[in-house]
Amino acid sequence: MREVLQLLRDGEFHSGEALGAALGVSRAAVWKRLEHLEAELGLTIHRVRGRGYRLASPLSLLDREAIAAASRSAGWDALVFDSLDSTNAEVLRRLAEGAPAPLLVLAERQESGRGRRGRSWVSPFGENLYYSLGLRLEGGAFALDGLSLSVGLAVARALQEAGVVDVGLKWPNDLLVGGRKIAGVLLELSGDPAGACQVVIGIGVNVNMLPGAAVAIDQPWTSLRERSGQLVDRTELALLLGCWLRRYLERHEREGFAALREEWESCHLWQGREVSLLAGAQRIDGIVLGVDRQGALRMDVAGQERQFSGGELSLRLRDDS
Repeated sequence: MREVLQLLRDGEFHSGEALGAALGVSRAAVWKRLEHLEAELGLTIHRVRGRGYRLASPLSLLDREAIAAASRSAGWDALVFDSLDSTNAEVLRRLAEGAPAPLLVLAERQESGRGRRGRSWVSPFGENLYYSLGLRLEGGAFALDGLSLSVGLAVARALQEAGVVDVGLKWPNDLLVGGRKIAGVLLELSGDPAGACQVVIGIGVNVNMLPGAAVAIDQPWTSLRERSGQLVDRTELALLLGCWLRRYLERHEREGFAALREEWESCHLWQGREVSLLAGAQRIDGIVLGVDRQGALRMDVAGQERQFSGGELSLRLRDDS
């Protein structure tokens, strides 16, 4: 399957004869493989008599060897899959089975990608970055407070280096450009946070998905490709993200989120804005003051400062702000 995609990834037409010769199979076998790609991966392949076959859009496939080599140099194990239910779920399964950590898992596609508050994360084949890093923590030595915010900073710096200079953070785990979502962070824990536990850092980045694609997303979004106007190398972005993530994780481990608090606030798009904080059916209106040393949101609510934290909270700009 991957051999066919390597030949078609440029988005240009390739004749059935040329594809068959390159793969060492008959033209009929080529046809069957292409049908399989469409059925299994949800790809659209155009067929034009006299010209051959091409993908509806060029693909940037992940380079497994490059990712594995870079991860080894950092002391991480790395696995790249064509398709998974969820990269976070795969990391949790492998850590539960005793796999060494840190463990990095990426996939070309997720069948059941997930975001915060039980939402699904749209994960078409070969379009975006589906990236999960698993850590095994012993004895509560690694401060989990504010970890997702530290990770958000790492993602922001990676995107800025990739050319998205106007990316910013939205508490707690979103990254926005021009008011539209470009990336998100999801942390999942297993075990006792005060003792031995595993934490999975899940990162999703909209890389080459374009508006108008047949995807159902319940909020405004953008992608690196939309911003730059050109196909983005997903392997280069994954390697860049790994570098920034290691840097911020090391600092978080040494000094905790408190050392990164000021930097995080400087990147927060909604500092000083009037917002509504939603917690189930409850709505709390106020003004964002920043975050505290543990990463909790600080708000001025009716003239009093209050702090809020928790995975089920959602922040929205006030209609009149």
